[in-house]
Amino acid sequence: MSQEGQLLDQKSLRSVTGKSADWSELVKDCIAFANATGGRLLLGIEDEQDQPPAGQLIPADLPDTIRRKIAERAVNVSVLPDVVTTQNGSQYIELRIPRAIAVASTTDGRYFLRVADQSKPVTGDDVLRLAAERAALPWETQATLLVPRSAADPDKFGRLVKTLRASDRVKASVKEKTEDELLDHYQLAQGGTLTNLGILCLGRQHHRAQLTTAPVIQFIKYDEHDQKVNKLVWDDHTLSPMELIEAVWQEVPDFREHYELPDGLYRQNVPAFDEIVVRELLVNALVHRPYTQRGDIFLNLHPDRLEIVNPGPLPLGVTPQNVLHTTVRRNEHLARLFHDLKLMEREGSGFDKIFEVLLSQGRPAPELIETHDRVQVTVRRRILKPEVINFIAKADQTYQLTQRERIALGLLAQHDALTARELTATLELPSVEALQPWLKRLLDWQLVQSAGRTQSTRYFIDPALLRNLDFVGGTTLKRIEPHRLLALIVEDIGRYPQSKIGDIHQRIGLEIPRSRIRRGIEQLLKNGKLHSEGVRSGTRYRLP
Repeated sequence: MSQEGQLLDQKSLRSVTGKSADWSELVKDCIAFANATGGRLLLGIEDEQDQPPAGQLIPADLPDTIRRKIAERAVNVSVLPDVVTTQNGSQYIELRIPRAIAVASTTDGRYFLRVADQSKPVTGDDVLRLAAERAALPWETQATLLVPRSAADPDKFGRLVKTLRASDRVKASVKEKTEDELLDHYQLAQGGTLTNLGILCLGRQHHRAQLTTAPVIQFIKYDEHDQKVNKLVWDDHTLSPMELIEAVWQEVPDFREHYELPDGLYRQNVPAFDEIVVRELLVNALVHRPYTQRGDIFLNLHPDRLEIVNPGPLPLGVTPQNVLHTTVRRNEHLARLFHDLKLMEREGSGFDKIFEVLLSQGRPAPELIETHDRVQVTVRRRILKPEVINFIAKADQTYQLTQRERIALGLLAQHDALTARELTATLELPSVEALQPWLKRLLDWQLVQSAGRTQSTRYFIDPALLRNLDFVGGTTLKRIEPHRLLALIVEDIGRYPQSKIGDIHQRIGLEIPRSRIRRGIEQLLKNGKLHSEGVRSGTRYRLP
């Protein structure tokens, strides 16, 4: 199934043919993609499908018609239509929309921007922001300082290349590139000079200082009377953004403070501020800041909270109300580099991870505030309900929860009850119906209870379950997901080669239907991950 989103959308062929053709809708999407990072429209594939209808053929003159219609209705938009024929002989049009050199709009002055899987209108002052953020040449790829490639810091360059070649997120074809080719691939250099991104990540101290907008981080600690008691500053431009993250974590002793919580006969050590949360907040601050604007990043530590203040507003299209579900990358190439270095998830799941970790530790969700010139994220130190920690850990161990389920369970565990409307608002969802993937399995497993109907439905966790961790059903092997079952089979045969299916079934768990074990083995054999010897009941299995 195709994944419509920031870079891809699908439309029926009816939207561009016959009397039902809706050219204004197509133009809107093309403008939105052009004003973002470019994208593709698949014309002739219905929503939620990955193939065109059987027998569908594209009229010979349709690609030229699309070019003409869009040129008549849009400014600064170029489109590249190609007719694609699938294996079954059906056809569709792949319409590629490159990133616009200047701001794209309709001929009557309307602007749109691609935000996640929607084309959003841009109005009022946001038009000026769009023009400012959509310079013809992104800041990252500019090379105005004319710093030669040879001026890159050899230590930083060597570490970067070594880390990229060791990363499992980098394609083998990229790892095979020479060091100079890697610079070009990640937009760290153009021709004989380093780009602004290259100076930021690989440049020497004096070159990085010449950028004038290279990040400066200030850590300020306050006491209970709001008086400053400690200050650390990273402002000498000796460190790249990647090195800044590690330096801040290592040099601020407060981040490694722990305190004890009672846990039966024992005591449990809990970090004052989780390392994952602090690192994710630093990554977000460095990757998503506007590098055309000056301003320091502040880490304000109070006795009860940590505030991270970043200069500039959120990227256009992102708001405090949709941050959990919207992905807009202000600095595309820096985000790609951080992703390949395994410092961040490129698709914007960093804030989701912060929610997940805080809620699973019994802490409140992060608080996000945006003003015209800054963004502030606040995370609380206090654990509201210590029992939530063991509850989420036990539930995850037993049921292998998804990230969405851990977030929803953490929210409900901190409240006596939440209505469907309240939970929808907290999770920033568009409707009550959108709660289903967050709650369905939790309700099936009776981890979450419900009462009432429609928007007045109340969701809650039985206090006795939260206290005793006595989950109904005990084991979840009957409900185990297919990919986990396959992994269990491979692990078992790796330990006990030449095993029969009955022995495998016995060791993995008799509560799993034997038919599921058999189907899993057949799939592994088909994929070449297992070999078999013998026939019928005497068949034995081993790894290749």
